[in-house]
Amino acid sequence: MDMDGRMDIATEDFLTLTQWVSPSYPIGAFAYSHGLETAIDTGAVADADDLANWVRDVLEFGGGKSDATFVAASYRRPNQTIEIDQMCRAFAASAERQKETDLQGAAFCDITQAVWGVEMSNLTYPVAVGKAAAVRKLPIDAVLAAYLHAFVANLVSVGMRLIPLGQKEGHKLINTLHPLCIDVATNASEGTIETLTSASFLSDIASMKHETQYSRIYRT
Repeated sequence: MDMDGRMDIATEDFLTLTQWVSPSYPIGAFAYSHGLETAIDTGAVADADDLANWVRDVLEFGGGKSDATFVAASYRRPNQTIEIDQMCRAFAASAERQKETDLQGAAFCDITQAVWGVEMSNLTYPVAVGKAAAVRKLPIDAVLAAYLHAFVANLVSVGMRLIPLGQKEGHKLINTLHPLCIDVATNASEGTIETLTSASFLSDIASMKHETQYSRIYRT
């Protein structure tokens, strides 16, 4: 960031990054709820305040934090991609969470290689994003903030559909989480996976329960 707190990113790089995290990018992010569908189904998340607390915890202590750290590690350690990818898979707390990162990662690899020529395949989603960003020389602070914003926006969209929550309330919530996205991105930017921990137990358990949920819209 510069002295005014603004991220330094060229316009073309900004547009590339915007395309990567756009809902239109064909990785199927809209099909995954990260266990939130179960939390809503059981009543654990029933209104805007519940959703805010749930998403905030996942972002700060769970999948948001760990994904951001793996993005940064992949970006900063290009010679350790395989090891980082294996650790990212090990951090998946359930079969569905592993499916989530596997399938989105494979799709991201496929489309990004086809459009930008970044050679990669069969990587988990955050590792693929980090590798592609390094190849394209995109600034890591902007990459992490955009990645986390897309992560938050996707979870909030689940709440908007299933609680249901109005669009104005949903987007107010996304807006209030911008500073936390930046804080988590800043803390993860060095990619220090050796001390990485996760403590979003309710989200992890919800993702496990979702595997046997009778009626569901989302894949996870």
